[in-house]
Amino acid sequence: MKWTLALAAACLGIGTAVAVSTWNPAPVEGTQSSKRAALSDEEEDKLREEQDPARRIELYLAFARDRLSQFEIFREKPDDPQYNTGKYLDEMMGQYIALDDELKDWIEYQYDRGGDMRAGLTKLIEVGPQQLEQLRHIQQASDPRASVYGHSVQDAIDNLTDTIDGGTKALAEQIKKFGQLKKDEKADARAEKERVKEAEKREKEEKKLQKKERKQNKVPTDADQEN
Repeated sequence: MKWTLALAAACLGIGTAVAVSTWNPAPVEGTQSSKRAALSDEEEDKLREEQDPARRIELYLAFARDRLSQFEIFREKPDDPQYNTGKYLDEMMGQYIALDDELKDWIEYQYDRGGDMRAGLTKLIEVGPQQLEQLRHIQQASDPRASVYGHSVQDAIDNLTDTIDGGTKALAEQIKKFGQLKKDEKADARAEKERVKEAEKREKEEKKLQKKERKQNKVPTDADQEN
């Protein structure tokens, strides 16, 4: 499945970039896409509660990572004659692909709407190649059940490669639109904490000073004179 964002037009200054894709139309809240990923109730709740364009991308990446971890765990287990492990692994990889498709739907949807996805796309470009390497390792490992799930692994590799490529292009366009993400955002956050701490410290010192001045300027009472 190939995804192409029409970014060349924007780069050439020909109008505004419009996202076009061979993906299915991005699902709007309350609708169902043609192939939904199998999500747990907890995962559904997290997606429902997280509407930030960038952080939603990070959720999808985390869910996809969990599917790969589950795949690896079951692949290492010995076959149980009561279960079709090969089929289960194929279905697990299908879930991974479906999550990747939903991620692409979300990126396309937010790209069309002008949602700021820079942080999430940056995470995709960071984490995506790691998952791609994991998929290639799975593909190259010797496993007699690979004849059952091998085609799904190849589809996952192709799909993720496409996602990383499209995400890279989308990030480049978003940087043009919104600007480069601050590399020192964490430093800014730490500096803000230090400013708050310093303000609190000054406030405490000021209160101590005022208390000391009141004590020094205190008019003696009869009880003080008797002592």
